[in-house]
This record gives sequence, C-alpha cells and structure tokens, in this order.
Amino acid sequence: MAKLHFRPYTSNQTVLFPQRIDEDISDNAPVRIVNAIVDSLNLDNFKKLYKETGRCAYHPKMMLKVILYAYMNNIYSCRKIEQLLLRDIHYIWLAGYEKPDFITINRFRNRVKEEINNVFTQLVFILADKGFISLEVEYIDGTKIESKANKYTFVWRKSIERNRAKLMNKIRVLLEQVDETIAQENTPKEASVEFTPAMLSQIVDELKDALEHESQPGDKEQKKAHREKKKQIKELEAHRDKLVEYENHLETLGDRNSYSKTDPDATFMRMKEDAMNNGQTKPGYNLQIGTENQFISDFAFFPNPTDTLTLIPFFNSFRERYNRLPGTGVADAGYGSEENYRFMQENRIEAFVKYNFFHKEQRPRYAPNPFHPESLYYNMEQDYYVCPMGQHMNRIGTKRDKTASGYGTQSARYKAQRCEGCPLRSSCFKARGNRIIEVNHRLNEYKQQARERLTSEEGIKHRGRRCIEPEAVFGQMKYNMAYRRFRHIGKEKVTMDFAFFAIAFNIKKMCTKIAKEASKLLLELIFPLYRHLRAIDGMNGTTLQSPVQKIAA
Repeated sequence: MAKLHFRPYTSNQTVLFPQRIDEDISDNAPVRIVNAIVDSLNLDNFKKLYKETGRCAYHPKMMLKVILYAYMNNIYSCRKIEQLLLRDIHYIWLAGYEKPDFITINRFRNRVKEEINNVFTQLVFILADKGFISLEVEYIDGTKIESKANKYTFVWRKSIERNRAKLMNKIRVLLEQVDETIAQENTPKEASVEFTPAMLSQIVDELKDALEHESQPGDKEQKKAHREKKKQIKELEAHRDKLVEYENHLETLGDRNSYSKTDPDATFMRMKEDAMNNGQTKPGYNLQIGTENQFISDFAFFPNPTDTLTLIPFFNSFRERYNRLPGTGVADAGYGSEENYRFMQENRIEAFVKYNFFHKEQRPRYAPNPFHPESLYYNMEQDYYVCPMGQHMNRIGTKRDKTASGYGTQSARYKAQRCEGCPLRSSCFKARGNRIIEVNHRLNEYKQQARERLTSEEGIKHRGRRCIEPEAVFGQMKYNMAYRRFRHIGKEKVTMDFAFFAIAFNIKKMCTKIAKEASKLLLELIFPLYRHLRAIDGMNGTTLQSPVQKIAA
C-alpha cells in the first residue's frame, strides 16, 4: 500500500527571497486602477500641509490610495482601515508595508479637508479626457442625508423669537420697578425699541454704583428696600445673560428655521428614511449633485430643505470648479421657478427643467380646469382676460413680491366687473365680491418655453435619462455603498468626507465601465472565431458550445 504524503506546512516559515506582494493581485483588479490614478494626480499642494521639521510623515499618495480604496469597498471607519492594513493583501500592497494607525489616518483626512476638493476636480478632468463624460450636460438632483448630531438637540427660530419677546416684556416690567431716576435715563421712551445686552450691562453697572454710594440702611424698611434692589440687579443680570443666549441662537440660525446644538451647521429636515413613519424631522444636510453617465461631476451642501433655492448657487459652484457653466441643465419640478429659468436663459444654459403640474399635463386623460387663470382666454394687445361667461377681466394693478433669496417677482392683477348672479360663480371662486386673479406673465412665458423643450425629441431623451442619472447614483450611494449618514460634525468636515466618497465612487464606476468594455471587446474578438469554428464543425457533424455558454460553465 502506498504511503500517504502531504505538502510541508510551517506557519512560521522564514523566506530568504520573498516574492512580490502583488503577485496574487490580478492585472485588471480595481486596486491597480486606484494606484495608477492617484499616481497621475498632482498633489504638490499637499506639501504645504506638512512641517519641514520633526518626524517624517507618511507619504500623502500612499494615505490617499488606502483611504480611497477603503471607501470603494464601503469601509469608512479609520479603525477598520487600520486592521485591513495588517491582513488584506490589497491594502498592504497599496501601503507598501506601511502601517499607519487609525489616529494617523483620521488626522490625514482632516489635514487635507481643503485640498481634497481639488483632487476631486482633477479626477473629473481625467474622466473628461478619457471620454467618460463631457461636462456639457448636468443632471441635477438633491437628497437629504442625516447628520451625526443628536436628533433631540434642536433649536427652532419660532421658539427663540417667542421667548425673546417674552424676555423683553419682563425686562421692561423690571426696569419700571427699579430706581426711577436710573430707569428713566436708560429705558427707551418707545416700547417698540428693543434692549441689547450692552444696554443692559450699562444699566446694571449704574445700578451697582448707585447702590454702593447709598448710605448704610438703618431701619427695617431701608434694609428691605436695599435687599429688593440687590434682587432686582440679579434678575436683570440673569435676563441679560438669557438675552445673550437668544442673540447667539439667532446669529447661528441666520436664514434658517432650525439647527442642532451638537452640529450647528445641520438643519432639521424631514427624511425619506423615517423609521417611525410620523414625519419626524432630523438634523441633516441637503446634498445637491450633478451627474453625467452616472459619474458625479459636482456636489454641494445647502441648509435649505427644498431644492428651489439651491439651483443657482449650485451652478455657481460648477463655474468656480471648472471656470465655465454646462451647456445643458436637466432637473425635476422642484427646481422650476422664475428665478432659476431666468438665470439659465441669461447664462445660455439650455434648460430641461420641469415645473409643477408638468407630469399632470402629460397624462392622456388630463383635463385642464376651465376656471384656472391659465385656461382663460388672454388678449395680449388690450391686456385683459375673458372668464368662462364671456366677461372681460381688466387689469387693476401689479403685485410685487420677493422670494427668500431676494429675487423680485411681479404679478398682474385682473378683476371681473359683474360676478353677482353668475350661474358659474360657485365653481369659479369662493370669495366675496368680484373675482380677482393674479398672473405672472414672465413665469408663464418660461413655462411655455420649458414645455416646448421637454416635449421635444431631445427633451424626451433627457427626461428618460434623468431618472437613471442622479437617482441611480443616490440608490448606489445609500443602498449599495451604505453611505446613509455622515460620520463627522460640521459642514467643513462633512464636505471633506463626501469628497473622499465622490472620488472613490467615480473610480469605482470607472472600474466597472472598463471591465464592461473589456468583456465587450473580448466577445467581439471571440465570436468571429466561434462562427468560423462552428462552420468547420458543422461540416464534421459536431456541435460547438458558444463563448457565453463556456463562460457560464
């Protein structure tokens, strides 16, 4: 009987001439693409982030490669990256046997938080040079991502303003009770004038000086009055400190309606990921991205819960990044406003941006409301509308308004002459008197232009493409790559973290497209040979498997 033999096994074996560490890494592995791309980047600006003296730092290219490859594989924790640098051959090869700990990795991310945005821009230019994107078309959409902040540490503007008004009334009542001479000198004559912390500090100092220069109280009544004045001064100091707190809250709020105490840059918004299904607001950021061929070409963060006021700043962000604007902008109905349409027209951006009720108008069974102002006949020359009963509605004035961004809008007002006794009055309007309508002619003109673009052949192509551009990126980001919540506090660090993610996302998408193109090219080379061999085997009476069947096998 033959003797059984095994290969020699020694766990602590010493190798005199070690093999190359990348010997077991395939030539088309994504880790090699990451290595090549980072080597091609210009990281000269990173040098100014380091000191010339002291211990030698880890090479920034090595650190950048490791972090980007970790983000590509859904690893966002510095502690997990530290562990992978000890046991994963891909990370060991990228790091060149270097072993930075999690503190060093996190310190590097914070150090390059200003320069990482430039690295993202360089990568986008590389994608444009390689033909993956053109930077001519921008598919824009937004999503809300939850902050790391505690969701119960909220500050609301309405609550602060209401409590501040109550505090002002308390201060006025208290000043009426203190020494009449000092109060009359410092208290404003008009009740509408509000106090400031500096004003209250001045009053408190004068009250203390007056109390020190008073003679020592003798009888019980004088002692009681002295104690009462001290109590009033303490109350006034407490009111002053509370007023300072309210002023700081309002300064942090700025134009927002809320913020979180643990992350002052985060605004409370309603999220789609609502576990309680009760519409609970959570601290987060409104992330706006621009995509092309499912590559992220630009991104920005905004405190606005809605998307309407973010389009113009987002285009300005694109211009600052690439020194030009895209030729075409595609977005959904959340961006369709007069201000946005006008900006795109003035900057020669072909706008394929929907407006409210566009989808409703495209339905086969859509029937417009005959009493809606847009359904009424309008005589442009004489500037009047005609109601369903044939009555003229003449212009009576112009209503001017401003948006939250300060953009001024104008709406023409038209009034009917005789609505009493009209048989259609109950269906036409509910208010008393004659009907008045307000029409924004400029906005209606922009809507008509948008309708013509969106219903054209090119518009239908962009509308179909928009559904698989930013929406697909958000789906891959949140569900495939598990990037649903930020792990840092503050807009600056959040922007840094997402810049790392956006770079890793684009490289990962590039790897996928390269692999698909390679497979397609391989099949194009194999199939002609397969058809030739099949013709030969057909003559011999045999059957040849197709390349797809062989690959599947």
